[in-house]
Amino acid sequence: MNTNQIRIKKEQFTIPLLFIFILWSIYYINWRFSFEWENFGIHPRELFGLKGILFSPFLHGSIEHIANNSIAIIVLFPLVLYYYPKYWKVLFIGGIVLSGLGTWLIAESGVHIGASGLIYVFTAYLFFTGLRSKNFRLMAVSFFVVLFYGSSIWYMFPNVKEGISWQGHLAGFLTGLSFSYLLPIHSTEKTYAYDWQRPDFDPMKDDFMKHFDAKGNFKPKPECIIDKDGYVFLKYKKLPITKQRIQVKNFELSLSQIYVVKNK
Repeated sequence: MNTNQIRIKKEQFTIPLLFIFILWSIYYINWRFSFEWENFGIHPRELFGLKGILFSPFLHGSIEHIANNSIAIIVLFPLVLYYYPKYWKVLFIGGIVLSGLGTWLIAESGVHIGASGLIYVFTAYLFFTGLRSKNFRLMAVSFFVVLFYGSSIWYMFPNVKEGISWQGHLAGFLTGLSFSYLLPIHSTEKTYAYDWQRPDFDPMKDDFMKHFDAKGNFKPKPECIIDKDGYVFLKYKKLPITKQRIQVKNFELSLSQIYVVKNK
């Protein structure tokens, strides 16, 4: 399925920056006034802990935690917005909800906070969708994701690093993988500098190509300019307009001999 030509837009940068600004604002307010908003995180398998599905991505426990997530967001989120602009809302909102729900179901204890689940949604979606698309640009994005975030796969397993929510990472990864199969794969529309490069180009309908004969020799045809009085002026390339005037109704040159242009 073809999509509109991808273009760089300011939203591809303002939306990630706004999201990061919100994260840091919440972190600063929570730290400055000791609100202990961490309690609004995901409490696994507890009904009151379901509210954390929506709140947890906006909560972080330390500077290191929010800084690492901010770097990942500023890299991955613009890629999603640039290459998959039709689906970014589904990935963002659906990623938060489904990865949070998965964390709530998989985990057994503790309070789970942070945007890591959403980051794993983006990572998995970019990687698997790029591979499945067989589009060189999207596959290059997949390679980029593996190159810079391939090692993050180890943090989806227990006992790799103390204090991280491997359940949230795993839930985010599975959510992104699911979206890569559930959402339609599109191929970016190739850009062309010239009309003749397009696969649907028809030389018989091109004004310039009409000047070539069957053997490929360039033989410019005379131009026919019709004036307001109904007279035809014959004009050849690099030659002045002929003095001869012929009434339109008596003009009998065949279309293969002339090149008709619009009135001027």
